[in-house]
Amino acid sequence: MGVTTVTDVRPAAVSADGGVLHTLFRTEQGGHEQVVLCQDRASGLKAVIAIHSTALGPALGGTRFHAYASEEEAVLDALNLSRGMSYKNALAGLDHGGGKAVIIGDPDVIKTEELLLAYGRFVASLGGRYVTACDVGTYVADMDVVARTNKWTTGRSPENGGAGDSSVLTAYGVFQGMRASAQHQWGDPTLRGRTVGIAGVGKVGHHLVEHLLQDGAEVVITDVRAESVDRILARHPQVTAVADTEALIRTEGLDVYAPCALGGALSDDSVPVLTAKVVCGAANNQLAHPGVEKDLSDRGILYAPDYVVNAGGVIQVADELHGFDFDRCKAKAAKIFDTTLAIFARAKADGIPPAAAADRLAEARMAEAKEGNRA
Repeated sequence: MGVTTVTDVRPAAVSADGGVLHTLFRTEQGGHEQVVLCQDRASGLKAVIAIHSTALGPALGGTRFHAYASEEEAVLDALNLSRGMSYKNALAGLDHGGGKAVIIGDPDVIKTEELLLAYGRFVASLGGRYVTACDVGTYVADMDVVARTNKWTTGRSPENGGAGDSSVLTAYGVFQGMRASAQHQWGDPTLRGRTVGIAGVGKVGHHLVEHLLQDGAEVVITDVRAESVDRILARHPQVTAVADTEALIRTEGLDVYAPCALGGALSDDSVPVLTAKVVCGAANNQLAHPGVEKDLSDRGILYAPDYVVNAGGVIQVADELHGFDFDRCKAKAAKIFDTTLAIFARAKADGIPPAAAADRLAEARMAEAKEGNRA
């Protein structure tokens, strides 16, 4: 296997003219420390590991396993996701920078033990600069395999020294962010009597349903996987299901929209027809492009920045590196409520959207760390 490293990467939309290399070397937004392109022909592995920043400590972020339409799309996703992890880890108060990996291919078709072991060797070759975990398409059992060739692996099973499924605390953190959103929008930190629409009731979304029902909310769901919807309806017949996300965002009387699947949920097409007054969900990179946050604000829709409210999972896996304690992690995840409120207050004081306020706070912490490292 071989490793190709690209440094000083600056993410933006992939140029139709210049392609990925234009994105990596010539665009001005962002700035990555390192990108590693991984290939193992024997197992069929093709992967991208993106390290956005190590200013606060080793980069930490999950491994996404997805059938991308192109290698260029995979690189762009790794760039965007890793940058988001830098901001997420900064605002979660963790001593970690941001990184992310993507494995290219349909996990239902090509995922094998040999492939995961090869991937682990690539991560290990970075010597601890990147710590991996689960993401879309990867699970605890997969991390147990990766850990056999890479000691910088979190999200493992308790039987193998890990903390297990991080989606539990991810959902808990999103719920805390939603409570903070309700406090800011309606003056009461509860979703009781509110209607919440969840797009995606898989690993995180189905736990979020439980929190909301316990809090007294009305819940409407949708998912591209019929079995995920059926599982919720069988357990909670009071939950309502709609055909798809297009129907969900147009639901009359919707108070909160929770995107809990893939990114790009908030776009030029979806924002104008969104009936909810609050957006707070688990999906990463919900804003399809810069400027959408202003469109939300102009419509009077409160947006809880995704990388703030979905940080419960990374709080859990980071704790695993120091001897996992669930109660300690849950207490840290509960602080997402206070962090979200602080972001809303900063946004109001500065006259900017919450997403911009969150970015400023995260960038300030990273800049302070960089200055400290230079001293």
